[in-house]
Amino acid sequence: MAENLEKVIQEVTARYGKDRTRMMDIVREVQARLGHVSGAAMDLIAREVKSHRVEVEGVVTFYAFYTDRPKGRHVIRVTDCVTARMRHVDEVVAAFEKELGIRVGETTPDGQITLERTSCIGLCDQGPAALIDDVPVTYISSDKVKSLVRVLRETGDAKKLVKTLGEGNNALDLVHSMVINNIRKRGDVIFAPFESGSAIRNAAAVSPAEVIRSVKTARLRGRGGAGFPAGMKGEFARNAAGDRKFLLCNADEGEPGTFKDRVILTEAPDLLFEGMAVAGYAIGATEGILYLRGEYAYLRPYLEHVLEQRRAKKLLGKGIAGKAGFDFDVRIQLGAGAYICGEESGLIRSCEGLRGSPRDRPPFPVERGYLDLPTVVNNVETLCCAARVLEKGAAWFAQIGSEQSSGTKLFSVSGDCRRPGVYELPFGLTVAEFLKEVGGDDAQAVQVGGPSGTCIDRGQFGRKLGFEDLPTGGSMIVIGPQRDILDVAAAFMEFFVEESCGWCAPCRIGNVLIRERLERIRAGKGLPEDLTYLEELCTTVKKTSRCGLGQTSPNPVATTLQNFRKAYEAKLLPARQDGRQPTFDLRAALSEAVRVQGREPVAH
Repeated sequence: MAENLEKVIQEVTARYGKDRTRMMDIVREVQARLGHVSGAAMDLIAREVKSHRVEVEGVVTFYAFYTDRPKGRHVIRVTDCVTARMRHVDEVVAAFEKELGIRVGETTPDGQITLERTSCIGLCDQGPAALIDDVPVTYISSDKVKSLVRVLRETGDAKKLVKTLGEGNNALDLVHSMVINNIRKRGDVIFAPFESGSAIRNAAAVSPAEVIRSVKTARLRGRGGAGFPAGMKGEFARNAAGDRKFLLCNADEGEPGTFKDRVILTEAPDLLFEGMAVAGYAIGATEGILYLRGEYAYLRPYLEHVLEQRRAKKLLGKGIAGKAGFDFDVRIQLGAGAYICGEESGLIRSCEGLRGSPRDRPPFPVERGYLDLPTVVNNVETLCCAARVLEKGAAWFAQIGSEQSSGTKLFSVSGDCRRPGVYELPFGLTVAEFLKEVGGDDAQAVQVGGPSGTCIDRGQFGRKLGFEDLPTGGSMIVIGPQRDILDVAAAFMEFFVEESCGWCAPCRIGNVLIRERLERIRAGKGLPEDLTYLEELCTTVKKTSRCGLGQTSPNPVATTLQNFRKAYEAKLLPARQDGRQPTFDLRAALSEAVRVQGREPVAH
């Protein structure tokens, strides 16, 4: 067994040039072949790539999709995001537990199937959903569970679960997915017809500085939510010292309620890769990395095929578009289920083969990023927009949208609405107009920008979606009048507690304390002073956390406290004048002492 293990490790590490920075790929392949990455395997990997055991173990234990312990031959990961809960996912989980005879987190006695819950898998518009191995399974009901388990047991192949194919490229042999695109509205930027190579030829006809100038003139801002000017970021990287520079595309959309990148990667990868090449030319990078979230592994064969086609057309590689010195290529780095890697420095560390813990800033990535070299990190939608700017011109792009938010925005819409899916709409529309479009007219609230964004009430539906008012990375969760807003906030806080990398105390501890106090209120045991405590704690966590996750993680409670305070107050106990805590349970507090001593306390 030890000899076979050593042979596997040598083969896998050799395939990746024994390059320590390819640790993510090495660990994934070792696990695929051996079922898990044991301590002995970690030692051998460290030896082969000339690393330390602690670095290998750090990677294996950090990412949700890796394991150092044996799991079943098949792993069923049922999504547990708030929109799945709106669609009765708990009933689906209960059906799986009954059919498999195990609880969540356990493996069947025959070692065949492990059942787990996971956070958002990018299928919020067609849930409840699950990843079974790497195969996305949509619209699961408790009635369907029995047949899913039967097929998996009988065939041993999760791909056999795909009985009907989704539309568009989902039906291609290289994708073969039941996922549907759900494109409800096509705009002029992302989902309009595109001639491959057109933006590259226009870029190659001018200098890199002129490409950056066009992006700045178009007023293109990053589509991740923060809205940093894309042209300015490119200019910083181009002017940074260093002969070698990198462009990284963040396709790790992990915010619950976000799935727009999934659709772009399925239906418009050519536009994305064109944008990457244009951006690489502009900043002087010859190497690009597409960081693809692990939940979208089923798209990788198709994306690799598109890259090969572009190389054959001289739209990637050396001398792109016949221009000497225009050299740029892309490799795909697969993630492994860590939301924190959506933060740009966490993503960079993951690409370097490390835990995805964010780094301190400064220095910023444009100065010292991937491999400590100047790096631009843009998301999928931003790079698609950059390609359109070069294809159709800065003036064309700038006239779409609003004054401070040019272009269109892709919205991932889920929750309590009649028409969930992906919408490409110009910036500047009001929330009320948006709700009418998606069939959510009776909403009591909208979660704008996912859990890290803002939960607004009906009184704010006149606000405009854009950087000047309500910015959003794309996630729009419609919350109907029948929902308890505190239940929604609690689900989001569970997500942040789970996804914190644990590096800094404010995020690691503060989010747990926020969740605990929220749970006390939901249970009807809260006091009026608990609201003040929550407000102060949210402020502390936001101001003292190390990275963007901690700085926005209190938002589910902070924004609902601000906009739905009456919902909190309705669950509170009246204030007591004697200073005693009605939530203190003396018997519970003494239970451990009673157990140890084996007797009940003597009453006096």
